[in-house]
Amino acid sequence: MQTGHPPLFDAAAVAHAGARASRIQGERFLVQAGADGLADRLAAVTRRFDRGLWIGDSAQTIPAPLAGFAHGWDRAQFGTADALQAPSQGYDLAVSLFSLQTVNDLPGALIQIRRILKPDGLFVAALLGGSTLAELRESFAHGETETLGGISPRVSPFVDVRDAGALLQRAGFALPVSDVERLLVRYGDFFGLARDLRAHGFTNVLSQRSRKPLRRDTLGAVLTHYGARHGDHDGRIRARFETLYLTGWAPHESQQKPLAPGSAKTRLADALGTVEETIESRSPKR
Repeated sequence: MQTGHPPLFDAAAVAHAGARASRIQGERFLVQAGADGLADRLAAVTRRFDRGLWIGDSAQTIPAPLAGFAHGWDRAQFGTADALQAPSQGYDLAVSLFSLQTVNDLPGALIQIRRILKPDGLFVAALLGGSTLAELRESFAHGETETLGGISPRVSPFVDVRDAGALLQRAGFALPVSDVERLLVRYGDFFGLARDLRAHGFTNVLSQRSRKPLRRDTLGAVLTHYGARHGDHDGRIRARFETLYLTGWAPHESQQKPLAPGSAKTRLADALGTVEETIESRSPKR
């Protein structure tokens, strides 16, 4: 679903980055860790699912840690105008492993996913979280300001864990949960980080990115700042990655509901084994 605003991500650049990542066949440690993280969360569910929907590249093999959680899988991806192209509806389970990363209308995408689930169907997803590549973002901002007098978009915005639960609620999911896992990676040099980002398809695909080649003096300023601010004594540099996990259920009458205010039958003081004291309200002195 598109709004009246210009798209945040360039669809052609997204496709190009994905195709290049497939050709590289590098070690995608974030994808492996994300699949394991989703599997851990699905393992906590006390039932297995009949119909699963894999949301992502139709050519991608469903990771082994996730494949066994549904008896059968269909595939879907977001196409033109962020429309979810699913073969049917009524799924027990929908899984996204970084496939929502370059969706322009994330709230709208979540609404579409909730609608294709049957009541009491489960949605789980992994996204890059808010502090991912903060060092890279800062270093590019410093380097471009120093050499060009301004900055251009270089690193995609990422969802903050504090906003994720609200996004799930806004999309109509019940029992929303969001949590984050953090990873600090040390690289021998800046170009090792760049290779890993290309292997994952996590390069700059922003619509408003600069199309001009990166100037030599700008790159030099970026590298100098990165090494000075985010380097270790052995010459290696650090890069932070956050994986944000989302879990939500399509509403169903059997699900646990929050109690209405004032409906508690036991006092908190009794549960804590303390004496309840009344505090008299007083008007402020003037």
